[in-house]
Amino acid sequence: SLAKGSIIMAKEKVVIKKLNAIQDLGAIDILCTDKTGTLTQDEIVLEYPLDIHGDLDMAVLRRAYLNSYFQTGLKNLMDRAIISRTEKEAKEYPILQNLDTNFQKIDELPFDFERRRMSVIVKDDSHVVSMVTKGALEEMLTISTYVEYRGEIIPLTEDIRQEVLAEVAQLNRQGLRVLGVGYKSGLQEDYAYAVTDESDMILTGYLAFLDPPKPSAAPAIKALLEHGVKTKILTGDNEKVTQAICEKVGLDVEEILLGADIDQMSDEQLAEAVEKVTVFAKLSPDQKARIILQLKNNGHGVGYMGDGINDAPSMKVADVGISVDTAVDIAKETADVILLDKDLMVLETGIVEGRKVYANMTKYIKMTVSSNFGNIFSLLVASIFLPFLPMSPVHLIVLNLVYDLSCVALPFDNVDQDFLKQPHTWEAKSITRFMVWMGPISSVFDILTFIFLYFVIVPLMTGHDYVHGSESALQFIIFFQTGWFIESMWSQTMVIHMLRTAKVPFVQSRPAWLVILMTLVAAFFVTSLPYGPLVHILRLAPLGLPYFLFLICIIFLYMFSVTLIKNFYIKKYKEWL
Repeated sequence: SLAKGSIIMAKEKVVIKKLNAIQDLGAIDILCTDKTGTLTQDEIVLEYPLDIHGDLDMAVLRRAYLNSYFQTGLKNLMDRAIISRTEKEAKEYPILQNLDTNFQKIDELPFDFERRRMSVIVKDDSHVVSMVTKGALEEMLTISTYVEYRGEIIPLTEDIRQEVLAEVAQLNRQGLRVLGVGYKSGLQEDYAYAVTDESDMILTGYLAFLDPPKPSAAPAIKALLEHGVKTKILTGDNEKVTQAICEKVGLDVEEILLGADIDQMSDEQLAEAVEKVTVFAKLSPDQKARIILQLKNNGHGVGYMGDGINDAPSMKVADVGISVDTAVDIAKETADVILLDKDLMVLETGIVEGRKVYANMTKYIKMTVSSNFGNIFSLLVASIFLPFLPMSPVHLIVLNLVYDLSCVALPFDNVDQDFLKQPHTWEAKSITRFMVWMGPISSVFDILTFIFLYFVIVPLMTGHDYVHGSESALQFIIFFQTGWFIESMWSQTMVIHMLRTAKVPFVQSRPAWLVILMTLVAAFFVTSLPYGPLVHILRLAPLGLPYFLFLICIIFLYMFSVTLIKNFYIKKYKEWL
């Protein structure tokens, strides 16, 4: 089932790294994901390089280029958008030309998720050393003492700060992501720069990026919800941009929880909050992981979808880590599932297939466990009352071999649509409960078979009763064992159709044609053995019409009884598979 599921999911652009993750994927009821690339098109464009008053300013783009071009870390989508826009505008604006050759990198302060900014130290051809910093606007304001406007440097007053925040808030409400850009010059070249040197900066302006929502995001979120999976957004972006995007794709944004608020919450408070809140913003990687762990503690199956370095901790603690083939290496290594297309629709297909795999695995396990339990119970009862074994060891081996071969068709079986609508988790007690309920039913009919074979059918076919030690005793035993051998095969294979669905088989739920074919082939193959060349090796005997009339009646009654018990079981436990 797992192997077949992985092949089908690969055709649907879902690559399974760990086979067990197929069932885990189908069991999730909450999907946590960042919004970038999942809800949005993952094609970030730099719309506006703006000065502090919101006017277009290429000097801001110039400094942003120096920061993005000379950094040695992994260039993200915004870095690539900055470089692309600069190369395009360089044809018209001389101040953007030859920046890669006119400047030399001296040092760098890499990005981290606490500072939410990064800096490069560069030297121009006049040997002037400058630190250029870009990052989240709030963090840039905390390290800036001055602002630059039309070449003039003035102190950063509270009025200017509020003007900048108001302008940025307006951009955020339009769904634009904003980064601040700052610098300071006249620095030393031979100096070991540290994070503490990011101070007394000159805020020169900000950059507004557009990453529009995917047309498929809203239908995908709706489809996931129809299959019992809620989508929660865990993002490092600010709440206004997140709200604008989430509103467009139909997510609940009445309440947005910020990372700073989460740090102030106890585990009990967070446990309550994660159930109500759909969107979490301005999160660090540790805060994302804490939310996922709390959802798991609340009893949810949680999948996390991410593609960046900062997503690895969340993917590790989630029940299923999901990444994409364009993700960074550490994200792909951590993931259990890799999507070849960063689209929630693809993931929804994977979840449905995971539930099909789980359903067909569960069918086989529950059927086989209950059947084996019934057979062993029947043998135990027979050993008390019968003076011989009701079935020889070779018969048991052949019976199990043919039954298992017939069950090879189960991975290809149809699964009821109702079952696919909700997630299902693996529970050992459910298997035990199923075995205890269904196993003894087969034993009841096995015992009825013993009675009829011993007192009616075999004496009728052999012409004498069983007499221990007599010459006819061996013939009596062979006929008896053949009778239960065939009855066991028919009961095991035919009951598959009753147990594979909670509905009425063939009427409300149709099995796959391969399941029908394999079960019939298995039953007829075993029935034909007493009439074939293996009859002496297996020590079987051909049976007459009275036996087969009895077999039809006993199988019909058995299937009818299973249907009645199945209805009681479903009413009591509200589940079947």
